[in-house]
Amino acid sequence: MDILFKKKKDSEIANNESKLGKEFRGNPRRSKLVRKRLDELADVENLAEMGSLPQAGCHELKGSRAGQLAVNLDKGFRMVFEAANEPIPHKPDGGLDWSQVTAIRILNLAEDYHD
Repeated sequence: MDILFKKKKDSEIANNESKLGKEFRGNPRRSKLVRKRLDELADVENLAEMGSLPQAGCHELKGSRAGQLAVNLDKGFRMVFEAANEPIPHKPDGGLDWSQVTAIRILNLAEDYHD
């Protein structure tokens, strides 16, 4: 899958092991999980394949975050992204067609939105 980044800073962090380690200096486990999820996302052909990896916990968000997706990191932290295909592929019922999503845009490498 193609991975894009909304923020240049996140791209620089994700593509440099030293910067990734520094970003999550207080939590090396989170740093490793961010790298693992990015590698998993890069290795799959489409989002449906990512959904079949139970450890990733890939899921669509709801409410004010509709249109965004997330994968699990640690504790309540998630990596948040959106489909980046043009146009966004939808099923006949209007839902996102995960099997046709071949590009994503990372919105946040690690956040806890569970408040």
